[in-house]
Amino acid sequence: MQAFAVGGDKSGPYGIVVGPDGNLWCALVHSGQIARLTPDGDVTLFDLDNPGAGPSVIVAGPDGALWFSRFQDGHIGRITVDGEISAFPIASPYGLAVQGGYLWTTELNADRVWRVALDGTATAYEIPVAGGMPSMLAAGEGGALWCTLNQGNAIARVDTGVVYPLPTTGGAPVGICAGDDGAAWFVEIGAGQIGRIGADGKIEEFPLPDRQARPHAIVADPAGGCWFTEWAGNRVGHISGDGGTIETYELPTPRSEPHGLAVTADGNVWVALEIGQVVRLR
Repeated sequence: MQAFAVGGDKSGPYGIVVGPDGNLWCALVHSGQIARLTPDGDVTLFDLDNPGAGPSVIVAGPDGALWFSRFQDGHIGRITVDGEISAFPIASPYGLAVQGGYLWTTELNADRVWRVALDGTATAYEIPVAGGMPSMLAAGEGGALWCTLNQGNAIARVDTGVVYPLPTTGGAPVGICAGDDGAAWFVEIGAGQIGRIGADGKIEEFPLPDRQARPHAIVADPAGGCWFTEWAGNRVGHISGDGGTIETYELPTPRSEPHGLAVTADGNVWVALEIGQVVRLR
């Protein structure tokens, strides 16, 4: 592993994604900045208009720019690969995904998901679970849009309006990513498990070796399976495509609070650590 300092130890790297320019783009939740990292680890910081904006999740948008949720000040932000920044209001946005040429975001403090056009026009989709706290999103095959309901202990299909309760009480799902054959993988931060939901809604759960690890984010591995972060365990893990093998790797700095992660085309895994670092696993 190799660590790169990003914005100081109080900056709070949170979400991270591979941009259309081949660089890594990271949201710094505490300092109100967006960081651009080259594959060699060179860092450029871009300041937002509000240091308290709370940029959290970041995705590659449908227009060649990067889009990110500004949870604290209720905006969706957009930054081009050249660093041009703009924003428009959406209440308490958090999870993001791109599906059907639109940006989609969860409204964390309400039971809805918003479909956002490139001009900022937003359309609401209600989630039929009161207090469910829609969290992360994943765009799947065939137009599927999966959403974790952290307090509802369920996975929702936004496009169909169907909600699938988890078998384990208190699973509290957060991160989610699309898998093969229309399935999605997700993490249960409350139960220390990885879950998989098939296109038919069938759910499988895979307990982690450390049930207190509090897994947070998950991303598909192009070679098969998924990578995930263990926020309380200070580790990065990998689960095989059949769920039968789980491997974990200790991070080099104690209590580094790993959050988002991304996999580049060369197979390297990049992990955002809230202590002000991004770590690369070769």
